[in-house]
Amino acid sequence: MGNKPNGLNAAKKLKKRRDQFRWYDKKYLRKAKDLKAKSDPLGGASQASGIVLEKVQLEAKQPNSAMRKCVRVQLIKNGKQVTAFVPGDNASKFIDEHDEVMIECIGGKMGRAKGDIPGVRWQIIKVNDQSLEALLSGKLEKARR
Repeated sequence: MGNKPNGLNAAKKLKKRRDQFRWYDKKYLRKAKDLKAKSDPLGGASQASGIVLEKVQLEAKQPNSAMRKCVRVQLIKNGKQVTAFVPGDNASKFIDEHDEVMIECIGGKMGRAKGDIPGVRWQIIKVNDQSLEALLSGKLEKARR
């Protein structure tokens, strides 16, 4: 059977074996080839700004039956389009088309969609350089552009 080498001078062969078989590990492969940053619309960044193209409502996955308020955003840095979730009650009233918004990762497991919204990985944190949280709590009024 193909046992691992052992003994005084086995380190080189053990290291070579480890380096070879690491490529069968999915997590190592993604990290080594930087595949996340290549496929990520934000390009590996934690936040990005974009322009709102349209407001959309997405149906929540089973067993829920809500209409989740989302927006289509075109990123400024590379022109890619993503769908971003608008968190908070009546928060979509503060967002209009052609507004500049800042988006960040929602942060589900493994960078996938979180909760019951299918395929949405980002959420809005700022509208026209004003915090969405502050707008919702009434601490700020929306700036006129």
